[in-house]
Amino acid sequence: MHSLEDLIASGETLGVEFKSDVNDTELVETVVCLANGGGGRLLIGVDDDGTVIGARNRHGKTTDPRRVEALVSNSTRPAVGVQADMEQIGDKTVLVVRVPPATIPTGTSSGRYLRRARGGDGRPSCIPFFVFETSAHGLAHDPSAAVVPGATWADIDPLEIERFRRFVREGRRGDNALLELSDEDLCRALGGLDANGTIRGVRRVALLLFGREDSLRRLLPTHEIAWQVLHGQEVQENEIHRWPLLRAFEDVLQRFRVRNHSTELVDLFRTEIPDFSEDAFREAVANAMVHRDFTSLGAIHVQWTDDGIRIDSPGGFPEGVRLDNLLVTPPKPRNLLLADAFKRAGIVERTGRGVDTIFYGQLRYGRSAPRYGLSTETSVTVILPGGPANRELVKLVTREGRAGRPLSLQELLVLSDLQSVRSVTVQAVARFIQSDETAARNLLGRLVEGGFVEARGASRDRSYHLTSAIYRALGDTVGYVRTAGLEPLQQEQMVLKFIRAHGKITRKDAADLCRINENQAAFLLKKMKEAGQLHLVGVGRNAHYVAA
Repeated sequence: MHSLEDLIASGETLGVEFKSDVNDTELVETVVCLANGGGGRLLIGVDDDGTVIGARNRHGKTTDPRRVEALVSNSTRPAVGVQADMEQIGDKTVLVVRVPPATIPTGTSSGRYLRRARGGDGRPSCIPFFVFETSAHGLAHDPSAAVVPGATWADIDPLEIERFRRFVREGRRGDNALLELSDEDLCRALGGLDANGTIRGVRRVALLLFGREDSLRRLLPTHEIAWQVLHGQEVQENEIHRWPLLRAFEDVLQRFRVRNHSTELVDLFRTEIPDFSEDAFREAVANAMVHRDFTSLGAIHVQWTDDGIRIDSPGGFPEGVRLDNLLVTPPKPRNLLLADAFKRAGIVERTGRGVDTIFYGQLRYGRSAPRYGLSTETSVTVILPGGPANRELVKLVTREGRAGRPLSLQELLVLSDLQSVRSVTVQAVARFIQSDETAARNLLGRLVEGGFVEARGASRDRSYHLTSAIYRALGDTVGYVRTAGLEPLQQEQMVLKFIRAHGKITRKDAADLCRINENQAAFLLKKMKEAGQLHLVGVGRNAHYVAA
């Protein structure tokens, strides 16, 4: 992985654009340009010659990367899910916007299309992107944009279009501009009608969102959604429908709410702890609908079991998405128009970071992280584990949030993991936050400064564990002693007791006995020898210590 300094030193390329400063319109247009050119990175706060001048604050006294991501998502069609970060170079801060490649032509919400190319002087620049050029640039087909043979406007149910409007009105994230459009214009705005401007060509996205039930059975026979409740081997509920997606989504959500009970946590403030996070469930079901392969047989299954909720969706992960990069890879929806419609209805995150919502929803209520390990090349499976909540962790999360110190997803991942594995290394943290060791060190550094974890051992063998204060807050009064090990005087007494029982002790014996690494054991034994408590016998592999 190249550092930001290396990237800047290499200069502008077709995949890297420098901007000393941009307004919102220029930022969005540059993102569209890079997306249509195969993706890349936009560095704001860097002159064309590579001089780092630093990015100005875009939101008062700071720049909020999440607001930058939301700006881009709200201002592009289909919505582009970028990843924005503030990165430091010396005393300057650069706004880095990572742009995924477009798989269908992408434009601004005002209808401007640009692409990346080299100009007459050989330098990369953004130029107009004309319709007749799109096939030559290898933009892949969007399955949800396919015209369905035999489908007509008569297959569209106006009640389902009104249901879409209701989602927009009632949600916090919908595209209110759609509310004033006629049925045909709204459908056309979502890409549901053929681009020739008539209503004779109805696309798959329109049928999936607004199709009549009998039309879906006839025209899209692979489309099914199943809700099941299983208790042991007993099937208590089993409903299978071929309803349009918004109706099916609403039905599944209502069934979830009926079964999703809450308990009350009283700790200065009252906090409701649901069996499952509704935000996490919504995102998981919506992802299953948006990303499924509608050419494959099989239904979307939502199963409520004794152990949790399992959601299966036909079709494997989109290209480039793997188990080890789920949290960091740019969103790559299989059905772009369908994904954009769900965002504009306000059902899913407009920033495209829905997986983060699923993870955070589980962890913030004291439950295990979602599991994707049963996914295959032909299906994606996510399990939301149930069971009793870690109420003390919920208290900690709630207190930090009310104190103006909300825990991030990465911080929650580390704290949750440390409760079970007790100690972690930088390398282990890098793996489960799906980032590099520099990011892991920075994260652990913030947790150390915040009083959540403490370091143990020399830099080469350093590990991290929860502090005694956090163990107390989590209700584990002996956890700190069990994890941090014994005090030096206790370690010395244990070594002497071991020698009385066995006659001698090796460095490995001391490490196992005191739950420390062998370098720390060697230091302990050497200190006891210098204090006159032990004698060293032999050298190399045969070295051991006896009582003085």
